[in-house]
Amino acid sequence: MVCMRFRYICHRKPERTFSFRGHYFPVCSRCTGIYLGAFTYFLYAFLIPVKYTAATVLLALLLVIPTFIDGFTQLMGYRESNNVLRFSTGLPAGIGLAVLTKVLKHLILHI
Repeated sequence: MVCMRFRYICHRKPERTFSFRGHYFPVCSRCTGIYLGAFTYFLYAFLIPVKYTAATVLLALLLVIPTFIDGFTQLMGYRESNNVLRFSTGLPAGIGLAVLTKVLKHLILHI
């Protein structure tokens, strides 16, 4: 059974969600990768100062592209993704989105 507490942050389709010993993760495999990647980057950025340059922003944008391609090609019916691929593309996307979030925060606070 899918827990409804997380329905606003993820679709939680059971076939797209990791399970362990019969219990589903609170979010789908792609979101698991995204949240884990973002958390990892935020922890890294907290411990080690990061200088945000145009190259950093470009790299962050590039990290999101595999998730977009995976999700879009599946949505259009070109192929069916699997949970490992969803997680594997979600992880770098989470890092990229976290970098972009930090850049946006930096821009807002330093204007």
